[in-house]
Amino acid sequence: MNFQLTEEHLSVQQAARDFARNELLPGVIERDTHQKFPAEQMLKMGELGFLGMMVDPKYNGGGMDSLSYVLAIEEISKIDASASVCMSVNNSLVCWGLESFGNEEQKEKYLKPLAEKGIGAFCLSEPEAGSDATSQRTMAEDKGDHYLLNGTKNWITNGNSASVYIVIAQTDPIKRHKGINALIIEKGMPGFVVGKKEDKMGIRGSDTHSLMFTDVKVPKANRIGDEGFGFRFAMTTLNGGRIGIAAQALGISSGAYELALKYAKERKAFGKPLSEHQAIQFKLAEMATKIDAARLLVHQAAWLKDQKKDFVKAAAMAKLYASQTAQEVTTEAVQIHGGYGYVKEFHVERLMRDAKITQIYEGTSEIQKMVISRELLK
Repeated sequence: MNFQLTEEHLSVQQAARDFARNELLPGVIERDTHQKFPAEQMLKMGELGFLGMMVDPKYNGGGMDSLSYVLAIEEISKIDASASVCMSVNNSLVCWGLESFGNEEQKEKYLKPLAEKGIGAFCLSEPEAGSDATSQRTMAEDKGDHYLLNGTKNWITNGNSASVYIVIAQTDPIKRHKGINALIIEKGMPGFVVGKKEDKMGIRGSDTHSLMFTDVKVPKANRIGDEGFGFRFAMTTLNGGRIGIAAQALGISSGAYELALKYAKERKAFGKPLSEHQAIQFKLAEMATKIDAARLLVHQAAWLKDQKKDFVKAAAMAKLYASQTAQEVTTEAVQIHGGYGYVKEFHVERLMRDAKITQIYEGTSEIQKMVISRELLK
């Protein structure tokens, strides 16, 4: 196994690092405080090719591999996890789902602009359908040449900023998960209303809304795959999306660690730098070890996906461990900073708040354990 990154990988990593430091770092605290969506920064990310990294160039994408993608996500997440989750959803869930399962007409109409400069949203969760994704209450009634869509979706990333939404809805309740469809919805369709913005603990710059659909007329041409393919579409897409969120958790961890390491070298206590106290040295050693372990899991999952191998277990393991590491490392980073870690100016309190959601969205840690155990017991 070769652990050496290629020149192309290193170039992508450096470009993402430079963008994060030059474009995202200024104003990141203000965006977090005021829940301001990074609209200008997302536009620049699109111009640099970060919104459709893995999409085939014939659909305006970058044609890069999954490893390049997770390297970029990690660097962006070190600075601004709100921007990285918008990037992750557009790449992993929306663009990948459309390219993998959409027909040619859908790719031309929707994938091309999304890969270049658009923002998409993936709409699965509902008030009563979080981890239990089979319990869809949003209904897509079959009307012959179209569906009538009615229902509510919750906690939708890019909820107000997206132009294209992939909505998972139930068409035939008797068939349960085999009666679910995935529909492409455009912003502005009559009957589609963006609801309230969520006031969140972390990733406060990301655009998280509820969505309401009342008799939205959706052409059959906007259904992805065959009738009843929606649940399989959602689960398959989420398997890949977990790699992106694992990379986000990894970035949050490594960002907090780098800040803690720098602070420990500069801050003095009892006449010497914190980094010369064994208690702090041991914390840093554990943090670095967990981050490296998480990185290996994330890179393995990305490599397996690139090799067209089964990556389901690897992706679940990467997300489970990387999100747990993010929670632990950011907490220790705050501890190393002491009182300074509890104020916004030093960034680590925000990273600690951002870390928690990585254990929840795109499959909770409990769901990841279910996936892993199911794969082990096959």
